[in-house]
Amino acid sequence: MVGEDRAVRVAILGSGPAGLTAALYAARAELKPVVISGVPPGGQLLITTDVENYPGFPEGIQGPELVDRMRRQAARFGAEFVDDNVTRVDLAKRPFVLETGSRGAVRAEAVIVATGANARWLDLPSENRLKGHGVSACATCDGFFFKGKELAVVGGGDTAMEESLFLTNFATHVTIIHRRDKFRASSIMIERARSHPKVSFLLDSVVEEVLGRETVEGLRVKNVRTGAVTDLQVGGLFVAIGHVPATDVFRGALELDPEGYVTVHQGTRTSVEGVFAAGDVHDRRYRQAVSAAGSGCMAAIDAERWLAEHERPHAPPPPKSA
Repeated sequence: MVGEDRAVRVAILGSGPAGLTAALYAARAELKPVVISGVPPGGQLLITTDVENYPGFPEGIQGPELVDRMRRQAARFGAEFVDDNVTRVDLAKRPFVLETGSRGAVRAEAVIVATGANARWLDLPSENRLKGHGVSACATCDGFFFKGKELAVVGGGDTAMEESLFLTNFATHVTIIHRRDKFRASSIMIERARSHPKVSFLLDSVVEEVLGRETVEGLRVKNVRTGAVTDLQVGGLFVAIGHVPATDVFRGALELDPEGYVTVHQGTRTSVEGVFAAGDVHDRRYRQAVSAAGSGCMAAIDAERWLAEHERPHAPPPPKSA
């Protein structure tokens, strides 16, 4: 479909667990969905190594392999994939118009937004090099792999406190590193962390470098008040400084909350009739592959039922010539 506009019944934006599950359900409902997958396709699972908490894989599975299997399963039932980004949307009326970078526009009777959210990182070259090798942004996903190790968590909000407390189930000790001496976290979460015997704090400090060649061996930490630089020996780093939902293209077209997440009601419905949202693009709480997949299923069913109620009559075929 290079450079060509096309009309479809359902367009799905995003190809992580939410988008691929929505594609599977929509395809099995014979809605012939087109998935505009984003570049690169696959979402956060592409940078996840061992996935051991997704049902059905008792031995675990690599994130990229899980994405590939889900994509092939959806394609088996007729889902079509366009590996491109959406550059502009017009959701003011049906058919909704979704313009891509190089593949023309898709005009859809219903849309499922599953563009996800990206973790905020420290933007350190050493951090990027060791992602998936001791550097993580999800304690729930990866904490199990750090049994018996000393760990560090960067952040000062409720998420950082929650991640730190969760990691105490596996780690011998957790150090919370925060660039200020005051926290954004709620008082109760701060108190829980302070009172835990396995948790300590390193305040007024920032991580300057993640140490280690093949895996994390420590952190180089700078005190922002004194300028002193010290090395902290840890076996893993968890970055908990928030997420950024991938919703820039929807600003002004969909209702977003103050942090940019898509607002939903009655399941997966958005502020625009016929547009649905699934996965991390609206879920700030769970952010798991399995919860994203579940909401993808919900969005596809919601879209199918909505289309059945609002399907526009097709134009009659032209009369046959005598």
